[in-house]
Amino acid sequence: MIDHKEKQTGAFSRVSPKVGFFAGIGLMLAVFFIVGFFVLLGMVLKDDGSEKVVVDVNNGGVAGENVDQGNTPPQEINIAPVTEDDWIRGSEDAKISIVEYSDIECPFCIRFHPTMISIVEEYEDDVNWVYRHFPLPSLHPNAPKDAEAAECAGEQGGDEVFWEYLDTIIEMELTGINDLKSAAEEIGLNTSQFNECLDSGKYEGKVNSQVAEAQNAGARGTPYSVIIAGDQKIAIPGALPLDQVRQMIDSLL
Repeated sequence: MIDHKEKQTGAFSRVSPKVGFFAGIGLMLAVFFIVGFFVLLGMVLKDDGSEKVVVDVNNGGVAGENVDQGNTPPQEINIAPVTEDDWIRGSEDAKISIVEYSDIECPFCIRFHPTMISIVEEYEDDVNWVYRHFPLPSLHPNAPKDAEAAECAGEQGGDEVFWEYLDTIIEMELTGINDLKSAAEEIGLNTSQFNECLDSGKYEGKVNSQVAEAQNAGARGTPYSVIIAGDQKIAIPGALPLDQVRQMIDSLL
């Protein structure tokens, strides 16, 4: 009588070495595939709060590929100084300026916007917010025109109107140039003057200049913000939560 154990042993003994070898290889490949899948899934799902791009330094353009800013070595931040030509929210005499390079349609920038509003309100005398443009047309084709529209609004009413218009379009689901013109009418701008400004492309050069400036400052995604406190310049990586931005500011005050 052959027991069950002997039957199993006999069954395995009938497998040739060649078949066993290839079966082992197949099993190893299956394990590697499963492990690799979960590693890749973790990388895809990782979210550090910024919309990243690869910048083509040869033509100043932006390609829609993901990069990891966190793996690049620290480098000196070369940022243009804040001047009266900037759009400034908060006290111009504040000890600290936070310069944000932003894309108006970037979802992370939209998420970061109320954080910065809270910061300026909480640190009324100590922190101001400087807004500069970094539209990513490879991801948001209308973003350069959004930036020009904000400039046209500011042309009519200075800082106050610039920020009112920016707040308005940040809250909208922009679908094109007609939305930009509707927002101008909504906040009471001279629509004829605004439309003429926007259609003319008057501020295209300024927007492009700030894109180049952002790249030179080390921006590889949006939002890219830099805290300026005296001689210190510290980058804010992406759309950090309010508490983390507070901690960075408190360490400098």
